[in-house]
Amino acid sequence: MKKQDVKIANREAWIGLGLVVFNFVWWFAFAYGLGNKQPDQYTYILGLPAWFFYSCVLGFIVMAILVTIVVKKFFVAISFDEEKDAE
Repeated sequence: MKKQDVKIANREAWIGLGLVVFNFVWWFAFAYGLGNKQPDQYTYILGLPAWFFYSCVLGFIVMAILVTIVVKKFFVAISFDEEKDAE
């Protein structure tokens, strides 16, 4: 693996870690921000409590879109085949 490939892999790993942190913050903010009420005080969206809808359903959709965009725009295909030296 070339030095440049290692840099690309590290950059992509940091991007992936950033997406994971964003996903956790999104989920935590909606789950505990909206879900800290008594169940009889919940508001509902499509039959689901709002905190669950925003944290799990909408969060999944947002993350699927973000991951798709990031992979298409920022990730690079790297060949893992070892290059043979020309003799």
